[in-house]
Amino acid sequence: MENESPKIDKYLLPGSILLAAVIISTTLIWSKNIPSQGIAQIAPDNSQIVIETDDDPSLGSGDSKVTIVEFSDFQCPFCRIFWRDTFPQLKKEYIDTGKAKFVYRDFPLEFHPSAAVSANAAECAGDQGKFWEYHDKVFGEQEKLGEGTISYAIKDIKKWAGEIGLDSDEFNQCLNAEKYKEEVEKDYNDGVKYGVTGTPTLFINGRKIIGAQPFENFSAIIEEELAK
Repeated sequence: MENESPKIDKYLLPGSILLAAVIISTTLIWSKNIPSQGIAQIAPDNSQIVIETDDDPSLGSGDSKVTIVEFSDFQCPFCRIFWRDTFPQLKKEYIDTGKAKFVYRDFPLEFHPSAAVSANAAECAGDQGKFWEYHDKVFGEQEKLGEGTISYAIKDIKKWAGEIGLDSDEFNQCLNAEKYKEEVEKDYNDGVKYGVTGTPTLFINGRKIIGAQPFENFSAIIEEELAK
């Protein structure tokens, strides 16, 4: 038994190094496939791009010096956190005061089965002048059910429409016909063009900020843009 000990010591270190290399390589490959939603990042000041908004739902004045564009997913828990914790203060401090315009664009992630139909539903609600009421309703109903990704069905989507006072027949006809399917797909494709890979991703005058970050992180960039 004593003469086997040197053999073990001889191969122990190289074997450990090889095992560590395999673990690191596997980790890197796995991490590259993790959806980037919710990861907090702020692009450098010089990384500004022009973001088209066409006729997307918006709040605030078109004459504002700052435009905030959100690419969002209605079933994304990080988007819900942004809506709950950050958006109300952004609205109060900057949107309602005329300092910033806020634009909502759709980026339904394929692993959220109710995201695309929810995006269509919100656009249908917009036909009756209640996009933002429905936007808040979808996030609010999920918030009641807990943390993380919440499962819900088309029957829930139609029920919520009635609860905010929409004409159910008109809404259901719009939703069943997928009236805004192409509009939602255009938003998504534009997001990909702008480098969006997860939600929420926002652009403040073209400066990218990723994730459900605190109000202060948004405010710092907005104030810089207002000061220009």
